[in-house]
Parts: sequence; structure tokens; C-alpha cells
Amino acid sequence: MWKLGQLPMPAEQLPTGTIIVHPAIAIVEGGVALYARVSSADQKNDLDRQMARLSEFAALKGLRVIDLVKETGSGLNGHRRAMLRVLRNPAVHTVGVEHRDRLMRFGIEYVEAELTHLPQFKI
Repeated sequence: MWKLGQLPMPAEQLPTGTIIVHPAIAIVEGGVALYARVSSADQKNDLDRQMARLSEFAALKGLRVIDLVKETGSGLNGHRRAMLRVLRNPAVHTVGVEHRDRLMRFGIEYVEAELTHLPQFKI
């Protein structure tokens, strides 16, 4: 295939005759969703500060942020639309939260256990 120029990926031949095949670089789909939550509307400033700290962290780590989600609601409420949207989004491989209880107050261990079958997903 090398001699015929039919290799399906980039390759080069060294002066010794050895052929080096360069595997294609995988393009990683998906990325990080930054999620900030407060319990009540009077904590809006806290919500903004959470998101600012998460954004700064993501920038320092060079993370590919694909969604910024701010939500006001109880951590005990299992029907928060924004949280569910993040968890259902197949493009989200990591959820960035300041503290685990920002995502949910109880039961985070069950969510983590369920998502372990998705090797790309982290909280």
C-alpha cells in the first residue's frame, strides 16, 4: 500500500527504508458544561460569582466549554430543567461544578455510578 500510495493515513519513509505511519488524530466531540446553582433568587450575585470561578478554572485548564448553565432552584428538586438538560446532552462529557451539592443535594453518588458506563463522562 505504501508503494502504491494507498495508505489511508499519513505516512513517511525514513532513509533506512522504515515506513512510519502516523495515526489520524482523533477529534474529540463534546466538552464541558459549567453548571452553577443557587437556591433562591436573592442569591443571584452568588450565582454569578460561581460561574465566574468555574469559567476561570476552565480557562486555566484549557477545557473546551460547550455550555454555561445557571439555575435557581432547590438542590432537592429532581426536576430542574437546566440540570436535566445538561445530564441528557450527549455532547457533554464533563460537568463542572464548584461543589457536588450544586448539581444535586442528595443522590449524586447514584448519578456518578450510573454514568460510569460512559467512559468519557465525569462530574
